[in-house]
Amino acid sequence: MLEAGVNFQVEAARIEELSDSALTSRELCLINAESKALEVSARFPNRVVLGADTVVSLEGTTYGKPRDLTEAKAMLEQLCGRIHEVLTGVCLVHSDGQKMCRFVESTRVKFRPLNAVNLDEYLATVETLDKAGAYAAQEDGGRLIECLEGSMSNVIGLPIEAVLAALEKHFPEGTK
Repeated sequence: MLEAGVNFQVEAARIEELSDSALTSRELCLINAESKALEVSARFPNRVVLGADTVVSLEGTTYGKPRDLTEAKAMLEQLCGRIHEVLTGVCLVHSDGQKMCRFVESTRVKFRPLNAVNLDEYLATVETLDKAGAYAAQEDGGRLIECLEGSMSNVIGLPIEAVLAALEKHFPEGTK
């Protein structure tokens, strides 16, 4: 974002992320993004705050961050050879919710078939426990990802192009 001329400061939200299976993947990431943005905005009034949350969705199942390597491997086994959706909920807020822009960015990702992937080697070399769906696109090097349709930055965790467009449209005064 600095390359785009946007000054920013990273602040972790002090919330417990929802993982409610009654919500759709789209609803879940958007609610978590909004909760993060509102909590940080309350601590930093008169600033534009961005909250984001990324999940992976496959046939109605939402995959967040795995609890351990066993769960990470199980997630990757489910995703291999299939097309899934990476959804990032984004919430931009100013003055404790007085001005807000929310959206979900979606990218379709196709993984290589399981027989073409060495999951044990992947899990040993890539930090997966803090990644939705248990993979890191920025470290993939073509090992898992066969192709994608949409924003690569979204798969990495923040759809930069869409965020910059939303900032320019809704908060042109608060980003420089």
